[in-house]
Amino acid sequence: MNRFEGKVAIVTGAGAGIGAAAARLLAAEGARVAVFDIDQTAGEGIATELGHEKSVFEAVDVAEPHLFAEAIDRVFERFGRLDIVVNNAGTGSFGRTPDLPIEEWTRIMAIDVNSIFFSSRAAIPHLARQGGSIVNVASISGLGGDFCLPAYNAAKGAVINYTRSLAVGHAADGIRVNAVCPGLTRTPGTEMMKQVPDLWSRWLDAIPLKRPAETKEIAEVIAFLASDAASFVTGAVVVADGGQMAWTGQPDASAAFQR
Repeated sequence: MNRFEGKVAIVTGAGAGIGAAAARLLAAEGARVAVFDIDQTAGEGIATELGHEKSVFEAVDVAEPHLFAEAIDRVFERFGRLDIVVNNAGTGSFGRTPDLPIEEWTRIMAIDVNSIFFSSRAAIPHLARQGGSIVNVASISGLGGDFCLPAYNAAKGAVINYTRSLAVGHAADGIRVNAVCPGLTRTPGTEMMKQVPDLWSRWLDAIPLKRPAETKEIAEVIAFLASDAASFVTGAVVVADGGQMAWTGQPDASAAFQR
């Protein structure tokens, strides 16, 4: 498939995890991809893997609005167009509200929420030239509450509703805006959860499919939303969590009814 032949995409947080998988898939299907990441070594590694004739790396701190906007403008100047923006960069922080430093709350909001405003503000004028797509990577943590993740929950909830606002506000510009909400996904960040006794198995028990997503599976959802196959989809929030949010959390009582 060459769903993205002739298209230009930006992927933030593309040095690893879901972002790297999205960059690989978009490039494999014909897009020229700008790899944005604060980690220069990781980001350059992905850009090199994709091939410098169809990829470029930008060392970007997505929480810095002016530098972020300048990087987006450079991508447009290099490739002459911009069609897809995948706002994937994000981070989390553990701690109950009374124990969470104000600086940490501010940091999470800057990376997870403000960055999407900065990105959209800079990219929309370019996307509007021919129409385009923005895909924001939120989380099921934006659809419900978690233990000790107040800043992350608030940030991802904001991403979801900001996605809807962007979709409504820029449909007339030919720009579609959607969000994907992954559940547990196998990334370097989640792999370390295996170090906590029983946590990984309890997490899998909460997922009807009984496994984490692979990053390519989430990338496939991103690619669908960015593609012409989703031409009438905007303002959507697509959950990719193995059924976790569909479950009430009550135990399987089927044995009680089989007597």
